[in-house]
Amino acid sequence: MTKRMLLVLLVLVLVLGAMFGWKYYLGQKMAMLASMPPPPATVAAADVLAETWQPYLAAVGSLVANQGILVSPEVAGKVSAIRFESGQQVEAGSVLLEIDDSVEQAELEGIVAERRLAEQQFKRREELLDSKTISRSDVDEARLRLENAAAQLAAKRAVIAKKRITAPFSGWLGIRRVNLGEYVQPGTTIVPLEALQPIYVDYALPERHLDQISVGQAVEIEVQAYPGEVFTGRITAVNPGIDPGTRSLQVRAVMENPQARLRPGMFAEVRTVLPQRPAVLTLPQTAITYNPYGDSVFVIQEGESGASVQRRQVKTGGVRNGRVEIVQGLQPGERVVVAGQVKLRNEQAVVVDNSIVLDTQITRP
Repeated sequence: MTKRMLLVLLVLVLVLGAMFGWKYYLGQKMAMLASMPPPPATVAAADVLAETWQPYLAAVGSLVANQGILVSPEVAGKVSAIRFESGQQVEAGSVLLEIDDSVEQAELEGIVAERRLAEQQFKRREELLDSKTISRSDVDEARLRLENAAAQLAAKRAVIAKKRITAPFSGWLGIRRVNLGEYVQPGTTIVPLEALQPIYVDYALPERHLDQISVGQAVEIEVQAYPGEVFTGRITAVNPGIDPGTRSLQVRAVMENPQARLRPGMFAEVRTVLPQRPAVLTLPQTAITYNPYGDSVFVIQEGESGASVQRRQVKTGGVRNGRVEIVQGLQPGERVVVAGQVKLRNEQAVVVDNSIVLDTQITRP
């Protein structure tokens, strides 16, 4: 019995010893692995460049015709002729529409006859006055009838003229809104007319930029209809007051538009060009790690044992064409990680392979 118990105890001691020994071995191995430096991470790198950026103030604006109206009649009547097509370009004075004036033409003939009669009577009265057959008051009465007939004639001709609707300025017509034979009232819209050469762009800037804006300053715009194409112009007017609701300054610029490619109502990305400034340091935007406590980059440092990275806080500025301005924290020529920095740690060894960037560019949608 005693031998059996001793044998059991010996087996337990051996099992427990083996377990503790295995755990000790695993712990030592894990500690050794933890103390070993991680393998080099593969990253892509780019140099800090000194570039000349044209400074500007960015805004969003809207294109406005330099003149635009809804063509409408001043008198009522039935449309007797339409002299234009929708979307047509017209010159100032071109007849667009005619309203039936047959009644007015008939009335005009009667008024012309009345005026002719009044003129003849006035001449006869003057002759009789010379012979002292009638008094001066009779001549004055005849003159009054003549002037009244002339006024009626002018008024009727003005009404007839208003029944010929003409373009008040050169421009482009919109879509026709009346039909032949339709009875129109004064103010009925016939067709929109807008002058597109030149064209204006209206936009707003924060009031803090007031001292940076002046008439004649260069402006560049881009519109979604022509991606990548830049249209240039000049500031023509700056509102004298500040909008109390938005605390912004209203600005108008004029753009040449000879082919009418720019149309009223288009949204435009507006850049008000500022005076040239010294070169700025730039990096690809992918190099920046954005954090609430500050932006940072991984700077590559060459050593005897190879390349490693060091996290460094930077102050960023504007962004343009995928590159970001570095205001503080880097020097020209320093190399920074632009891809593969997600799992990097400070002072970690790295291997630079710029094919990572190429792959990213190829797979970008």
